[in-house]
Amino acid sequence: MGGPLFRDDAPEPERHSARPDRSAPQPSAAGGNGGRAKKSAGRNLRAAIGVGVGLGVVIIASLFIVKAVFVGVVAAAVVVGLWELTSRLAERKEIRAPLVPLAVGGAAMVVAGYVRGAEGAWVAMALTALAVLVWRMTEPPENYLRDVTAGVFAAFYVPFLATFVVMMLAAGDGPWRVFVFLLLTVISDTGAYAVGWRFGTHKLAPRISPGKTREGLVGAISFAMVAGALSMEFLIDDGHWWQGLLLGLAVAVSATLGDLGESMIKRDLGIKDMGKLLPGHGGIMDRLDSLLPTAPVVWLLLVVFVGSG
Repeated sequence: MGGPLFRDDAPEPERHSARPDRSAPQPSAAGGNGGRAKKSAGRNLRAAIGVGVGLGVVIIASLFIVKAVFVGVVAAAVVVGLWELTSRLAERKEIRAPLVPLAVGGAAMVVAGYVRGAEGAWVAMALTALAVLVWRMTEPPENYLRDVTAGVFAAFYVPFLATFVVMMLAAGDGPWRVFVFLLLTVISDTGAYAVGWRFGTHKLAPRISPGKTREGLVGAISFAMVAGALSMEFLIDDGHWWQGLLLGLAVAVSATLGDLGESMIKRDLGIKDMGKLLPGHGGIMDRLDSLLPTAPVVWLLLVVFVGSG
């Protein structure tokens, strides 16, 4: 579904003019509203839900009707994600990671992963990295090492991790494996949002993502483990509920780490979102942050539990 519907990031503080608006109701000395501040999700939930549902319909339709169409959807998401990432690097850090070889190599990497599995993905990754090194030689040598390092990182972070999604799809029950992967990631993030918004008081990583709480992490793990047990029992061939508990735990941890990882990148760049393509969500990369690192984890555990298919 392009990523979870919600997240528990703290909203940015509103900017006020120097002159107060006296027409607006003022809080009492006790703090107003009974001394309790009204919690906010920090995003337009109506827009987020609408866009999320629309993306979900497109993803699920392509997933269960024609596998090749879903591979194309993944490749398109990879190309847009690379464009967002390289654009932000250029704008904020003046890092010129070459987009053309990354986009072509990234799309080829996704196709190779689907057709030839892990071997094809690794070969395409190596060729993409080589193309980045050569392409950057057409420009002045200043900051060459910095730019190609960022390019290789982008190739690994976006398209290579995305190849594990299409490698799941290549199995006989591939659509259901991908569906479980998407479902558990969404449920993990939704559990973190719901529990963290209602009960969260202890910060998980305040220097990275101030809105995330330990209570939210517990919610993510609990929701994902329950969903994982049900999914493995009823949706995956030869799956068992106890395997789903382990799968849900792994998804909650990897999705949280993925979210924190992109938060680190965005804080280093000094931005809130990677893009503005999806109302209520930000950019494509803001939806892929939890999915990308979770894909290899789910692929590996499913291979261990029920085989490669």
